[in-house]
Amino acid sequence: MATFQTLHSNMTSSTSFPPIPFLQELGIEVVESGGGTAQVQLTLSERHLNSWHVAHGGVVMTMLDNVMSLAGRSLDPDIRSGVTIEMKTSFMQPGGTTGNRLIAKGKVLHASSTIYFCEGELWNGERLVAKAAGTFKFIRRTEIGRKLSPPPVASD
Repeated sequence: MATFQTLHSNMTSSTSFPPIPFLQELGIEVVESGGGTAQVQLTLSERHLNSWHVAHGGVVMTMLDNVMSLAGRSLDPDIRSGVTIEMKTSFMQPGGTTGNRLIAKGKVLHASSTIYFCEGELWNGERLVAKAAGTFKFIRRTEIGRKLSPPPVASD
């Protein structure tokens, strides 16, 4: 499996994307990404569980959010990031317990020049755990650089 940094380095030959520390901490792995689709996976451990000893809803939603954003980012090498504007998740059954491998699959349904609409599914084996729909805004390299430039330092 590819790490986020490895995958993003392979998506474009000229740019590598920085790793996402939160996703690395959770242990989410990219399985594939390209052509408006993506897939990520996570093997559950105790740290991913809620008080009922099943996958925490926040873990499920994080995987779905990430896989949909990743699907959109796979459409164009100039896309720096995808910012979630809106997301709806329907939980259908418990996600699983320690040792289960969750697979999230995302795809772009429609994309304009600045916005993309996606759907995602999270699976535990043959069981559909949750479905999501999301709207994301493309952030291109040139935009992100301008927005993150530090303000000028006032001199005394």
